[in-house]
Amino acid sequence: MIDDRPLIYKYLRHDKKFPHVWCPGCGIGTMLGSLIRAIDHLGYTKDEIVMVSGIGCSGRLPVYVDFNTLHTTHGRALTFATGVKLAKPDLKVIVIMGDGDATAIGGNHFIHAARRNIDLTAIIVNNNIYGMTGGQYSPTTPYGDRATTATYGTVEQSFNISQLAVCAGAVFVGRGTVYHTRQLDQLIEKALQKKGFSVVEVISQCQTHFGRLNKRGNQIEMLKWQRDHAVPVERAKTLSEAEMADKFATGVLVDREAPTYHEEYIKVRQRAKEALAPSMEKEEKEESDRREVSDRL
Repeated sequence: MIDDRPLIYKYLRHDKKFPHVWCPGCGIGTMLGSLIRAIDHLGYTKDEIVMVSGIGCSGRLPVYVDFNTLHTTHGRALTFATGVKLAKPDLKVIVIMGDGDATAIGGNHFIHAARRNIDLTAIIVNNNIYGMTGGQYSPTTPYGDRATTATYGTVEQSFNISQLAVCAGAVFVGRGTVYHTRQLDQLIEKALQKKGFSVVEVISQCQTHFGRLNKRGNQIEMLKWQRDHAVPVERAKTLSEAEMADKFATGVLVDREAPTYHEEYIKVRQRAKEALAPSMEKEEKEESDRREVSDRL
């Protein structure tokens, strides 16, 4: 059994902000445990980390951690985080989002942060529904499943967050569940170590809305569903599309190398300086000559 009490006292604002707002049985707290274990294992200090979030159940997470934090507007966490990273490239910037925050109102920011390869770690809690605002369907709500805004089932096809990240250009993409906590610890740790835009999709449960509306049972039953439907990525590669129809692959889906936006920006800035250097030197000489003539007069 994992004893997280030392980490709670080390990294969480346990004496100021608790109890938290999450429902009993919510998986966001489990994800937070994996995150602080990964941070602790890698040896980051609290001053080296900035944690950024948007709006939603997962958006409240930075309130409870004793790091540098930004609680931003709905869907815009990645834009704020991009600004932080470009201004302070030595900091480790972690972005916490939900499925709605990341792929609905924040969808454009998500794909372009991946395309640009901004050096950020994005952790997306996917519980297939909007929780804080009352159980509306999100871009990841499975086709036919119910929500308060789809009482007879959603007619829209759902996003595959991890595949979206892969296709948009993320250099590291992993998927885990809050049932498989050891694996989730490792995925987050790998994502934090990766240079470039890294994504960890965390399959979680919302028993309050998704579970109740879709008769999935309580949080225990929903955790068992995660256990029974998660397939290690190497095994998933051997299965047909039909065999994977009601399942999902877990583990490292992509791990590749690419230059980061900041690295490329520095190169372009240097090329611009070199290209402008002759004209700047000429202007400086002309200004010096004018001053010399003026002094003589």
